[in-house]
Amino acid sequence: MLKSDSAFKTISEVSHVLEIPHHILRFWELKFTQLSPLKMGGGRRYYRPEDIKLLTRLKELIYSDGLTIKGVKKLIKDKGIKAVLNKNNTDLILNDVNTDKINLLSELKDIRNILKEAI
Repeated sequence: MLKSDSAFKTISEVSHVLEIPHHILRFWELKFTQLSPLKMGGGRRYYRPEDIKLLTRLKELIYSDGLTIKGVKKLIKDKGIKAVLNKNNTDLILNDVNTDKINLLSELKDIRNILKEAI
C-alpha cells in the first residue's frame, strides 16, 4: 500500500524512493540544518514532505549538477533555501556561478602569463 504524498515517510521509504543510501541521508542531516526529520522513540526518523522535497533537490544539485556539499551550503547561504528549492531559479544561479568560475579562471591565466613574462 502506497502512502500519500503528504504522509510522513521513514528513512527506508525515502531511501528507496530517492535511491539514496540511509547513511547518505543521515550524513546530509548533519550537514544541512534545514533538513530536520521528526525523530520518535528509539530514534526512528520520519521525513515530512518538505524534507523529501529538499532531499530531492540536494540529490539533483550534488549528483546531477556536480556541486559539492560545501557548494550547496554556500548556495543556500547566499541565495536562501527558497531559491535553491526552485529548480528554475537554481539553474539561473548555477549559470551565474559557472560564469564567475570562467571569469576567475581567465584572470588566473592572465596572472600566470604576467608572472611567466616577469621571470
